[in-house]
Amino acid sequence: MANSDSEVVIIGGGAAGIAAARQLARAAIPCIVIEARSRLGGRAWTETSEAGFALDLGCGWLHSADRNPWVPIVEAQGYTVDKSLPPWKKPAMTAGFPAHLQDEFGRAQSDFFTRMEAAAQREPDVPASALLEPGCRWNGLLAAVGSYISGAELERLSVQDFDNYADTGVNWRVTEGYGTAIAGYGRDLNVVLDCPVLQIDHRGRRLKVETAKGSFTADQAIVTLPSAVIADKEALFSPALPEKTEAARGLPLGLADKLFLTLEGAGEFEADTRAIGHIDRAATATYQFRPLGRPLIEVYFGGRLPAELEAAGEGAFFDFAVGELTGLFGADFARRVKPLRMHCWGSDPFARGSYSFALPGKAGCRPVLAAPVDGRLFFAGEACSTNDFSTAHGGYLTGVAAAEQTIAARRNRRS
Repeated sequence: MANSDSEVVIIGGGAAGIAAARQLARAAIPCIVIEARSRLGGRAWTETSEAGFALDLGCGWLHSADRNPWVPIVEAQGYTVDKSLPPWKKPAMTAGFPAHLQDEFGRAQSDFFTRMEAAAQREPDVPASALLEPGCRWNGLLAAVGSYISGAELERLSVQDFDNYADTGVNWRVTEGYGTAIAGYGRDLNVVLDCPVLQIDHRGRRLKVETAKGSFTADQAIVTLPSAVIADKEALFSPALPEKTEAARGLPLGLADKLFLTLEGAGEFEADTRAIGHIDRAATATYQFRPLGRPLIEVYFGGRLPAELEAAGEGAFFDFAVGELTGLFGADFARRVKPLRMHCWGSDPFARGSYSFALPGKAGCRPVLAAPVDGRLFFAGEACSTNDFSTAHGGYLTGVAAAEQTIAARRNRRS
């Protein structure tokens, strides 16, 4: 290909890859972004419904929005940042969850997080499940909330890594879609789509990146692939980089899938309110009614539950949701909802999950995954972030950092 040679190859066109490419462009360093999908954005993906609603099938919240670097980028593109309170900052609907029980659960959840914070300061690292009180009636719902946050069950979740996450508690949305804004930031970059990477050969003086569309050569590469992809592809690097493979295996991707439903008679419900399917188990979904005031329900599934539903097919998600909704609002409610959109991230071959978490004892894998190799291979992506993992702004910040490392290595070689 005519454009197969560049000074820097960026592997992956998600938040991290786009941010890295923009940073290199500001330094006037030629680069090319190689993306396996037919679109930019990676795990940020907005689709538009027939009614014109932007549906974020991947990440949808500007977490830590008061310091999130995507906020000014979103605004500079002319998109709208919605600053209304997220549903989890409000009381849930009382259907199936009376107010006094919500108060009781709130206290149990606060106590659980306090125990986790204290345990994170001690050695050894333990799974979050170790901090549950034996026999507590709220352990199932605490496990469900843990799966919404991390995409994984509490027994798989490192307490130290969970505690490392830095959150300001400010959460905003992009009316036109977070995925729309992230992909838009990659507009006008030098990009090759539909181009899965097969191997990164770093034996020679120059790097050789083998792809489904042929070979690319470069002086340096920034790898922004999800940790689950790196973990599964031992032959991704030649020579092999076993420390990267092992670090990635310590940082698997949790699973969070979203199902959007249309809702007849939506005006009955207040905008941006939520309901919980069941309050006595981990395998339950949470339901956001009228997100951004739209006649929809956004259903959120986390952890093992969506993995099992993916195995049964997309229809299983709808059946599960209808079962829980009719249990809360009566059998007639089934006639008011229809499936609209969803994406199975666990089955997506270029993601293999939603966002990273650390297994117990593996919190230290993040800096190992992020460390450069030989001044030629650099790494970025949310899994590389010690404090902002599982977010698009974590991807952005690590992408900028990897680009700066690349620029510094170039300067050192010339000096």
